[in-house]
Amino acid sequence: MTTGATVWLTGLPSAGKTTIAYELAGRLREEGHAVEVLDGDEIREFISAGLGFSRADRHTNVQRIGFLAELLARNGVKALVPVIAPYADSREAVRKRHQEGGAAYIEVHVATPVEVCSVRDVKGLYAKQAAGELTGLTGVDDPYEEPESPDLRIESQDQTVQESAAAVHALLTERGLA
Repeated sequence: MTTGATVWLTGLPSAGKTTIAYELAGRLREEGHAVEVLDGDEIREFISAGLGFSRADRHTNVQRIGFLAELLARNGVKALVPVIAPYADSREAVRKRHQEGGAAYIEVHVATPVEVCSVRDVKGLYAKQAAGELTGLTGVDDPYEEPESPDLRIESQDQTVQESAAAVHALLTERGLA
């Protein structure tokens, strides 16, 4: 059985979290690891449907994802979790859950500047916010509390997706998890 772990990729919308997670997932699967990507958008649609974007609802969503990730990690799966998770206390609660359950947890801050994210604008959120069609956009008119001491900080604007995924893979290898 392989060692499970959660790799929590946090950052602004369009930072590159999901793209990096899927690139890493492919590499880990090629090496024979059991891997699941818990995409924040998919979780929100299927498990957290009905939740809004208030601080309390965002916290609930992050805790649900954290529960699933820890469950998978405890059972030998690499859970790659690309979610915004804007609040430090929510992320810390997930880290604590992993510690208490004995599951490895790695926090990766995909630290792409908002200016770069707004140009990428994968889902059109920044354009909608600029047009006044959307409020509460994380990092623009809703807070994003950057991790103070993540296990890894990636500045995706300065490297390729493959290089970003390789940096995460190197950290997993260094910790005996890949």
